[in-house]
Amino acid sequence: MTKLLLRGLSCLLLACAVGRAADSAVLVYGDITDAATGKPLAARLYLRGEADGKWHFPKSVPPFGSAVRYERKSGFNTNSVEFHTSLSAHQWVAELPPGRYTALVERGKEYLPLTNQFTVVDKPVELKLPIKRWVNMAERGWFSGDAHNHRPPGELETAMLADDVNVALPMIDWTTVDTVPPALSDRNMKGSYGAQPVVVDPTHVWYPRNTEYEIFRSGGKNHTLGALLIVGHKERFDIPVFPLKRVSERAHAEGGLIDLEKHNWNWSMPIVPVLKPDLFELANNHLWRVEYGVRNWAVPAPAWMNFAAKGLGNGSGTDTALAWTYYGFEAYYALLNCGFRLNPSAGTANGVHPVPLGFSRVYVHCEDGFSYEKWMKGLEEGKSFVTTGPLLMAKANGKHAGAEFKSRTPVELTFEMEAGFMATAPISVGQVVQVIHNGRTITNRVTGFVDEGTASSLKRLKLTVTADESGWFALRTIDLCSGRFFAHTAPWWVEIEGKPLRPRREQADWFVQRTEEEIARNTGVLQAEAMAEFQEALAAWKKIQANAK
Repeated sequence: MTKLLLRGLSCLLLACAVGRAADSAVLVYGDITDAATGKPLAARLYLRGEADGKWHFPKSVPPFGSAVRYERKSGFNTNSVEFHTSLSAHQWVAELPPGRYTALVERGKEYLPLTNQFTVVDKPVELKLPIKRWVNMAERGWFSGDAHNHRPPGELETAMLADDVNVALPMIDWTTVDTVPPALSDRNMKGSYGAQPVVVDPTHVWYPRNTEYEIFRSGGKNHTLGALLIVGHKERFDIPVFPLKRVSERAHAEGGLIDLEKHNWNWSMPIVPVLKPDLFELANNHLWRVEYGVRNWAVPAPAWMNFAAKGLGNGSGTDTALAWTYYGFEAYYALLNCGFRLNPSAGTANGVHPVPLGFSRVYVHCEDGFSYEKWMKGLEEGKSFVTTGPLLMAKANGKHAGAEFKSRTPVELTFEMEAGFMATAPISVGQVVQVIHNGRTITNRVTGFVDEGTASSLKRLKLTVTADESGWFALRTIDLCSGRFFAHTAPWWVEIEGKPLRPRREQADWFVQRTEEEIARNTGVLQAEAMAEFQEALAAWKKIQANAK
């Protein structure tokens, strides 16, 4: 009886929302549930007509439910579109003309996607859409986050639950001009949100004090510098981007973390010694669920990365998703080798780009249960891995990533891990887990094959390696077909007495070259104070270069 009343009310709400329906329109009802428990689930739904390719966006049947429509198309690649509805855990309804349709249901990384094809004729249709969980990360102490998004706060609750994103860090303040403080920017999200975590439920929280400096206009003209993020701070930033030291010192004084947003912005590499970032957005917002879109963009990869010879596109590091992913890896490794202990982060820019919230996400391990504070502390400490699809949970000698091992003699590390791909990331060449030591792959292990549509599973692996010099280790797994699906842990650190970590010559030379190029490019555009910081950074890079091997 209750369901009939709700349906009657839904018909009235639909009529109010869209006006008088076409005579041939038919109501289609859907219930998304957990296949094991039968309980209703929040999820993301793609609903499309097969004949005309038109996208449809359902509404919630109960008025207390939620259905948030998301429509984004790439300005770089018109084939890259993201049209979906984030649904709360309630029945939904859509008004569809007769024809064939496909409903695709997805929910984060821990449920298998479900595709349902159905036909609408002349009577109401009821769809049962049970989706299967293949892994429960929370039971293992892992909780996910999207540390870079632009989703309006009014939509966050529904989007977070639909994609099971435990922590969301929206860029409430966002400036694109070097002289405009973020707090005064016209690009900010409207409203006042305070400086306390907003609790959606006991394991889903978003935090409002996050800021993006994304500078496209400098010195009074269109002149791109790049972007940096500050997450988890206390007060709104009422200061412009320069001097960078002032921004950095204030962010850290407030307990905020600075994220080097992407690796190939003009200023990204040069400013590291002055900015002192904490995070590196390894799973960044140019990696999408749909076709890769942002090609031949910003600063190309240096010659020493040798991408063309390795079959990674044209050598620019930006023309294919696989090349883009490896460009990020190599830039990250070079910074680690130069002594900058950056932990990986992940974000989507959902709200701007054609990508769901949490497609790129960072999982953080929280001991003894979840809290926002524990999650942020784990992110800072590197008890984490980033992913666009696969899962990669590991310990080295019983310790999570971020741990440090000190010794006077070579250190033997035994990695014990669970790794798995879900069926949205089919791997035709097998699942490859790689151990990375100081930027070089030292172990490859193919763990099995996953074909599209098959049940996903976690596989256990045990690998032992020896470190005879200081540095770092990390694990990664990657889809060698498209490059869009990978996971990468934060580093484990090793310090061996008398054998310090030294950067590779070509890496240090690149950082010096990039900084010199930025000094030349910005001369006459930026004020003396900003140019002095670039000179300070150059001196720091040259000092590192002098110790290179």
